[in-house]
Amino acid sequence: MATYVLVHGAWHGGWCWREVADRLRAAGHRVFTPTLTGLGERAHLRSARTGLATHVADVCGVLRYEELRDAVLVGHSYAGFVVREAADRMPDRVGRLVMVDAWAGRDGESFQDRAPERFRQWLDAATDGEVLRAPKAAAVGVTDPATAAWLEPLLTPQPRRTFSEPTRLTGAVDAIPCRAVLCVPARLPFAATAEEFGWEQVELATGHDAMLTAPAELARLLLEPR
Repeated sequence: MATYVLVHGAWHGGWCWREVADRLRAAGHRVFTPTLTGLGERAHLRSARTGLATHVADVCGVLRYEELRDAVLVGHSYAGFVVREAADRMPDRVGRLVMVDAWAGRDGESFQDRAPERFRQWLDAATDGEVLRAPKAAAVGVTDPATAAWLEPLLTPQPRRTFSEPTRLTGAVDAIPCRAVLCVPARLPFAATAEEFGWEQVELATGHDAMLTAPAELARLLLEPR
């Protein structure tokens, strides 16, 4: 039996993993889907100080207080930064990483440091004070009208500091096996990031929010032994 910790990307909450988590549990595994501080049902906890370090602490808290060992830590999109820093802090509790269309940086880099110029411009346009306004479903690869209508009311503003705060890494995370799940056709440079860090790569023909657009296929990839 494996233990999975599934960490959502920007604007989402742990609820977005529901269908993937159900499949993993049906296969006999333990699954945790924490919602990061300031998002989803924890939106009321958002403050000007909510940043990347806050979210890293959220995930480290799950690893510590659930007494997890050899966990499969899965990060989607922005949460690539979150899971890598959490794994770097607690490498004895993480057996492998899975980066699902995920961003990553080196020590001292932030999300916005790694984003291409056109994406930074989009972020600037979406900034409203201390938050980033939630995008339309199509911006995260959800084009089915029914799914989009369900998704958009659940998205919550993202604390702006989560994208500007630099990650702090010792290098311990680089010794943990990592696999990149790349949604294709690609809209952002996730394949280039995977190559830069030397991760195994596998493609999934679906939109960026793979846990919503292709939950069965994503669950199958997560279940593959590595």
